[in-house]
Amino acid sequence: MIDQKVIYDTRQLATLIDEAHKHFEDNKRFFTILKKLKKDKIDALFHQFHDDVFTQIDCLKCANCCKTTSPRIFSMDVERMSKACRMSSREFMNLYVSVDEDDDMVFKSQPCPFLDAENYCSIYKSRPLACREYPHTNRKKMIPVLEITLQNTLICPAVFLIVMRIKAQIK
Repeated sequence: MIDQKVIYDTRQLATLIDEAHKHFEDNKRFFTILKKLKKDKIDALFHQFHDDVFTQIDCLKCANCCKTTSPRIFSMDVERMSKACRMSSREFMNLYVSVDEDDDMVFKSQPCPFLDAENYCSIYKSRPLACREYPHTNRKKMIPVLEITLQNTLICPAVFLIVMRIKAQIK
């Protein structure tokens, strides 16, 4: 069992990502069991651990999500971000955005072009909706995001910890 009282430092956060990879196949099997629970039970389990885990993890010490993935970007995000960058939407799109294999708009590069050296977002107040909602473990309806939540265990140490705590409670 992972200690629930630890305030995780940068090294420990990296170790958690390594652990998440080791546990991935087992977690995949666990999610099959999880999906059989009632929707409100799944939501309650995630919500039960979300706030507690985020009192232990400082996202600024990690920023793995910003370093390794690109959020899905919507037109409203482009409008907001381009305004924050004081450029036209067209300029912003040309400079920062591409379309991926799923036809989603995403940032052209990782790490995020707006992530600074101290892991702060230079457009934090104008960041994309996907960034605002990440890692989605406090949503009202978890069922639609369970697959991405499983994948997020490999990216976000907090998601991994939440899943491990749910697993410990259910088993």
